[in-house]
Amino acid sequence: MRSTVMEGPLAQWEPGLTQELKRLGYTKRTASVQMALARRLSQYLQKREMCADELSTEVVGNFLDTVRTEGGAWGCRPVSLPWLVDYFMKIGVISPSTQPVPRSPEELLVERYRSYILAERGLVPSTAKMYIQVAVLPFLKEHGASNISDVSASDVSRFVTRQCRQMSTRSTERLVVGLRSFLDFVHLEGLVTSRLSAAVPSPARWSQASLPRGLTAEQVAALQATCDRRRAVGRRNYAILVMFSRLGLRTCEVAALRLDDIDWRLAEIVVRGKGGTEERLPLPEDVGDAIAGYLRRGRPRRPEREVFLRAIAPRRGLQPQGVAEVVRNAAERAGIGRVGPHRLRHTAATEMLRAGASLVEIAQVLRHRSVATTAIYAKVDHLALAELAQPWPGSER
Repeated sequence: MRSTVMEGPLAQWEPGLTQELKRLGYTKRTASVQMALARRLSQYLQKREMCADELSTEVVGNFLDTVRTEGGAWGCRPVSLPWLVDYFMKIGVISPSTQPVPRSPEELLVERYRSYILAERGLVPSTAKMYIQVAVLPFLKEHGASNISDVSASDVSRFVTRQCRQMSTRSTERLVVGLRSFLDFVHLEGLVTSRLSAAVPSPARWSQASLPRGLTAEQVAALQATCDRRRAVGRRNYAILVMFSRLGLRTCEVAALRLDDIDWRLAEIVVRGKGGTEERLPLPEDVGDAIAGYLRRGRPRRPEREVFLRAIAPRRGLQPQGVAEVVRNAAERAGIGRVGPHRLRHTAATEMLRAGASLVEIAQVLRHRSVATTAIYAKVDHLALAELAQPWPGSER
């Protein structure tokens, strides 16, 4: 019979660990499994003569690999025990410096670049991650950090050409933008003598060459109908879908929405957008009703200020990827194919246009910096465009 008393270097924090699981909203059953893993982790550390301050995500990962190898129903999914390292960091037993640090020249350069674009350029972490994965890491894998000063403009051009052969147009655009950003950084750092970003070729894409693909009213209704509004998670998902289709918000903006951002008296919300911007938008009645339904009869009573919370522990605010997953799962259940949040943004714009809104008004709702960005939606209004079409000479109109 396994011991239910924690032994080893983590034993003195057992009460605190139990309270942390309760604070994060774990059910009693799941918390029991997590504490059983924590006790076994403490024994694992004791056998290896390790102290609590040597704990890290890498150590926890090695421990879980050992448990999986030995077998047993311990619930060791890849996400097991993420809260435990966070807890010991929060109470000061371990510090971020105890986590694995980059050692190779490439890792060090990537970390410097990441810090630069987050702090100096104001990029959000998800964009920084995308630049690094799509452009920086493949480039450094081919040329290395130590030899970066030897890279020529032709090397850059050849690299992009090779990479683009196996990429979609959208992925190519991300590669080009990310690589230009990185090459500007290494020039700013003095690692290269010339601005190699000018050598990055632009992808062949013509302005407004494609049409925005919105959903029909029937498809939007089918999406929303997949939400079981008798359940808390259904009310949450319904509110998210209504916000996307009516306000045309971005994924990060829905995830960032906080309780304090909603002004119920004025029927307005504060939208925290790209680049740290904050703008106020009217709150339509149906959107307000959907959010209120979730807040009253779905959202757990939690101290977190984010409006939309995870349905399972740890009960934290939904991250952008979780918000996007709500849309994708609803589309799959509705049988309308692969649909992401941006399709609903297009839907909101095209519906506003058909209702008579001007491009300037649509640009304000979508928070476009330039009306030229919004102009593509004019191509969707086929009736208005038909009035502009001239008959072919000699033909009857």
